[in-house]
Amino acid sequence: MSVTKRLEILDLIRELRQQLNLSQKQFAAQVGVSFKTVNRWENGHTLPSRIALKLIEEMLRKMGEPGKSLLSQYFPEAK
Repeated sequence: MSVTKRLEILDLIRELRQQLNLSQKQFAAQVGVSFKTVNRWENGHTLPSRIALKLIEEMLRKMGEPGKSLLSQYFPEAK
């Protein structure tokens, strides 16, 4: 995965979490991972699995308008 893609993913996770007003621990609970995992994602040490990315995409879809802009920005292939 390219450095650009990695940076986009960590920006997406941080931005989504902040828009939902969730701590890393709360966000982790919603995605079904540990706090440490979310922290590693946001710091660029690891990347979310495909399953986690799918859950994040679903969270964006449920947000309505605010989620649509993030979806188009970070998941341009999503319809």
